[in-house]
Amino acid sequence: MEDNDHNSAPILRMEGITKEFPGVVALKSVDFELLPGEVHALVGENGAGKSTLIKILSGAVPKSSGQIYLNGANVEISNPLQAQAMGIAVIYQELMLAPTLSAAENILLGRFPKKWKLFIDKKKMIATAEELSAMLGLKIDLRLPIKLLTVAQQQLVEVAKALSLNAQIIVMDEPSAVLTPRELERLFEIIARLKRQGKSFIYISHRLEEIFRIADRVTVLKDGVVQGTRAISEVNREQLIAMMVGRDVSGAVRLREMLTKNRVVLEVKGLRCASLREPISFKLYAGEILGVAGLVGSGRSELIRTIFGAEPKLSGEILIDGRVVDIQSPADAVKLGLGLIPEDRKTQALFHQLPVAQNITIANLRPITRWGVIRGRREERIARAMVDQLHIRLSSIQQRIDGLSGGNQQKAVLARWLDSNAKIILFDEPTRGIDVGSKAQIHQWMRQLADQGISIIMVSSELPEILEMSDRILVLHDGKMTGILSRSEAKEEKIMSLATQ
Repeated sequence: MEDNDHNSAPILRMEGITKEFPGVVALKSVDFELLPGEVHALVGENGAGKSTLIKILSGAVPKSSGQIYLNGANVEISNPLQAQAMGIAVIYQELMLAPTLSAAENILLGRFPKKWKLFIDKKKMIATAEELSAMLGLKIDLRLPIKLLTVAQQQLVEVAKALSLNAQIIVMDEPSAVLTPRELERLFEIIARLKRQGKSFIYISHRLEEIFRIADRVTVLKDGVVQGTRAISEVNREQLIAMMVGRDVSGAVRLREMLTKNRVVLEVKGLRCASLREPISFKLYAGEILGVAGLVGSGRSELIRTIFGAEPKLSGEILIDGRVVDIQSPADAVKLGLGLIPEDRKTQALFHQLPVAQNITIANLRPITRWGVIRGRREERIARAMVDQLHIRLSSIQQRIDGLSGGNQQKAVLARWLDSNAKIILFDEPTRGIDVGSKAQIHQWMRQLADQGISIIMVSSELPEILEMSDRILVLHDGKMTGILSRSEAKEEKIMSLATQ
């Protein structure tokens, strides 16, 4: 991005920000500043304190100590309305929009233009909203309810809302998590345009390639402490990761060689489900990581969900160790030694009301039950061993699973299948939405499992992950298999060519 005048006075200065929750210090004397017309990235592993810092800035959470200065003036931000009035807008990953209201109503919510001081002036509301939308190149019917818009359009409605508040500071929390590459490019163009108008951005993302593309400076948080602030031109990817995780993880990207390719553990013959337009056949070998690549909607997730019995099979056969098996449900799959780490752990993998211990042991109750009764002490012992093995960070084995960070939740789902002695594990987007440190650890575990002879099918939207982790790559396009590539054949251009045929 274009350079800023680093001598200009900061629009925002946060000094010595500390936040203590009962039994934990979330932020410890954090200093952070933002310059006019700057994109300042805020990065760190899950649980590093990024969200807490933003919630303090937005008035959603009170600070324990420290000072906030806006344009040089010391301010107290007691609630989100106050933050808005001061020109601070936060666009959260979970968009804060009213689904049944129109786009125009969402943009001007709480500040509708009035006719005769009584009625909403709908004409003026639409005209104002259209003016703001035009600045962003958002070409939609603003009378449509928000729920009918795409996620990318909804996100731009949030940006238009921020502009309508005359926000000078716009915080974007993981904006790319739900966007296609083209939509992301559009967002980057809009950010660049607003920057030129003097707007300042705090940009939070786990995707480092975005940080290097869009940010002017980057601040790294780890365990609630600032590890440093650097101009983006003065730091490389490895240095940034080392700052985030407190160790050098460059060794984690070494390509593993497949140990064994002589024993077929899973064979799929002529498999079809509702989303697969043509029958699919392939083999999975012992100790292999088979990557599944393709664009969203190509049938990747549906393929592995059908193998796992989570979606009905229309035709074809599945063989495990050379024997045809009948998988009607996930329970059948688990009995046959399969495990699934689904794409959306929140809705498809976690039992939110249950503690971490029960989330880990739930797929393999036999060792912890006697006469149908769960033995709590034995369950805790097994779960604790898994927590230690996978370095899951938590305050108690009995705390609810939804109290963990995303990366630690994902490790708990992986622990479930390690505990169940699964011999084939299906990973659907194994590192989506988790921090760099947890990602490196999960990759390391996947390699170790493969080295132990466990077979893995891994669906991923990230081509670097597919190339780094896979022994072979199966490519899908529009419900059809377009090829299987060996490691030596696998190049980014070749995969994209097969994925877009």
